[in-house]
Amino acid sequence: MNDQPFWQRKTLEEMTPSEWESLCDGCGRCCLNKLEDWDTGEIIWTRVACHMLDGDSCRCSDYPNRHASVPDCVTLDPGLVRSIPWLPPSCGYRLVAEGRDLYWWHPLVSGDPDTVHAAGVSVHGQTISEEGMEPEDYEEHLADWPGEDPGEGQRPVDRKII
Repeated sequence: MNDQPFWQRKTLEEMTPSEWESLCDGCGRCCLNKLEDWDTGEIIWTRVACHMLDGDSCRCSDYPNRHASVPDCVTLDPGLVRSIPWLPPSCGYRLVAEGRDLYWWHPLVSGDPDTVHAAGVSVHGQTISEEGMEPEDYEEHLADWPGEDPGEGQRPVDRKII
């Protein structure tokens, strides 16, 4: 019997639909609007979030029906994961595609969907909605942190109460 978790022993293509969906850590970074420099192709992150993003949970407010409201919402598949340049460097899909392990704060590792927020990796409390905003105004809300890899991040300190 193999004791390795599925994300360490399966490719993205081999995962079941529920395994695939569970790779999302709930950070919400992919739901931020991004700008692309036409000259260099550089991806420039903003803190402007899709109007469907729930700012508290960092999840889509209507994930199963999101394409009805946001037709250009990207549905990830293994090929896209390997080819789109804007997936956050800490994204579970990207990490697995690159043969890397998930970070300690990923819900599959920690067993707690809130560790992504506690570790400061999610967009919780750091976004503004695109609702009513003109795309040309996104440049007023640029942010570097969504494109950074928080890596292992700050692990919580175990403390003994005495």
